[in-house]
Amino acid sequence: MPRATNASASWRRRKRIIKASKGYRGNRSKLYRYAADAQDKARYWAYRDRKTKKRNFRYLWTTRINIAARALGITYSRFIEGLNKANVELDRKALAHLAEHDAKAFEQLVVQAKAALPKEAKVAA
Repeated sequence: MPRATNASASWRRRKRIIKASKGYRGNRSKLYRYAADAQDKARYWAYRDRKTKKRNFRYLWTTRINIAARALGITYSRFIEGLNKANVELDRKALAHLAEHDAKAFEQLVVQAKAALPKEAKVAA
């Protein structure tokens, strides 16, 4: 009995990898062996960097909030503590947006946070 290789399925699989590697430089877009390696690595980086992107954005939001809060005379940690004690449930993304685009609303939040802090914390800040 002759050996069956299912050539059409193999060819389709190779064609799919080569098509997905379009735009890569050199052999990585032309030859299956290198294109498959490039695709594996690209998928690994995409998965990893979806997680990293979340971390980077949270860091950016924290920085923006800190800059805006310090301009109004309170540190980031005291600001967040005051918001928690005042039961203001805004996430860092929303706070950063307010800090950047709506300074008056952010200033009202700072006043609210300062009012909710205990007196000894206000002296230290």
